[in-house]
Amino acid sequence: MVEMMTDNEIALAIIQALKDGRRDEFQEIVDELQPYDVAQQYKLLPGKHQNKFLLYLTLEQMTDMIQELDQTTRLQVLHRLGFERTSEVLDLMENDEVTSFMSELDPERVEELLSEMKLEESSVVQNMMTYPEETAGRLMNNRFVWIPEHYSIRQAVDKLKDFAALAEYLNYLYVVDADKRLLGVISYKDLILADIDDAVADVMYKRVVKVDVMTDQEEVAKLINRYDFISIPVVEDGDRLVGIITVDDVLDIVIQEANEDIEKLSASGKSIDFDTKPLVAAYRRLPWLILLLFIGLISGSIIDGFSGTLEQVVALAFFMPMIAGMTGNTGTQSLAVVVRGLATRDLTFRQVVALIFRELWVGVIIGVTCAILIAVIAFVWQGSWTLGFVVGSSLLATLIIGTLAGTIIPLILYKLNVDPAVASGPLITTINDILSLLIYFGVATAFLARLM
Repeated sequence: MVEMMTDNEIALAIIQALKDGRRDEFQEIVDELQPYDVAQQYKLLPGKHQNKFLLYLTLEQMTDMIQELDQTTRLQVLHRLGFERTSEVLDLMENDEVTSFMSELDPERVEELLSEMKLEESSVVQNMMTYPEETAGRLMNNRFVWIPEHYSIRQAVDKLKDFAALAEYLNYLYVVDADKRLLGVISYKDLILADIDDAVADVMYKRVVKVDVMTDQEEVAKLINRYDFISIPVVEDGDRLVGIITVDDVLDIVIQEANEDIEKLSASGKSIDFDTKPLVAAYRRLPWLILLLFIGLISGSIIDGFSGTLEQVVALAFFMPMIAGMTGNTGTQSLAVVVRGLATRDLTFRQVVALIFRELWVGVIIGVTCAILIAVIAFVWQGSWTLGFVVGSSLLATLIIGTLAGTIIPLILYKLNVDPAVASGPLITTINDILSLLIYFGVATAFLARLM
């Protein structure tokens, strides 16, 4: 029934089932929906139906739905559930989700929610919250299947069946010793294909790719991307296995880091979204923009310094915005390439040199092509090959310099342990504006006698 319905039709069917008190029909609909879709249906419901919606959901459905809600809506739902059901939901939620959720709350509210959880679950969450933000310790989940090194394949399969309902992922089984130190890993595929009487120690991979609890989340994302893992183990204190990080958590990291880089590239450096108030958004953007304003005054000073050249050859003013704009744009494109590369790999010295030379050749190819084109346009418009040479050569030089600036500046910042995204697009553009004006007017002044 549900697979043939639109979202609006599903919403109407849910409302009708709630109005008529038809719980079985409500369950038939919800059973066919993904947790995200259930969350969307809840948010679209009129307020008078939301309480009944929550009442009709099973504990598992409620837990899955809450993990798809934003922070504000989560708090509203937990408030509506009451003490007992909130406790059950928090206990059932993945520990990394609870940790992330509570990290954004006031300490008083955190204490209140922790007190509602089982002692074992709350202890795990409290321990995870002691790790710094954006580290593996904050992201890991402690619900995974591990097996002792002395197990046979038969025993491993039996344990897998017993704990299947508690584990978040069953793609890998982690092999540990008596002190729970990580010794190896065996995939679900290898477990199925192995002889039932084989020893786990003979089948497992002993060279395990793992991360420490203090490993930065970006490094975790790089490793999972590099090896195409579904999950990666987290260890502390000499390889003691304490959790795993799964690929869905890494997707959240990638989106979060991408948003942060976009904010920095746009020169705001702080989060601004649809809900940000105008004064807050302006306050977050102003510092960078004021800095760029003062840097931009240098451009004005350069133009003023070459006013005599402009007065004598007015046609130069026509090409000035075009040269500045193209130079800033090519610098920003190179910056984006570098930031993206640094986010996905660890660049070696040889790769850095290769990247710089690659971008240099890109600048040369683009510069020569555009320089010839603009030189011809200048000659056809003014009938002066000298003007065409001045404009074309200036554009060639500035495009090469702009490309190199957009490549080298973020690399230097990266070597100085400064986030390369801080070298924002507007900053690169402003610097390139200054350089392009100096080159353009410098070349034009050198050929002023021929231009007149």
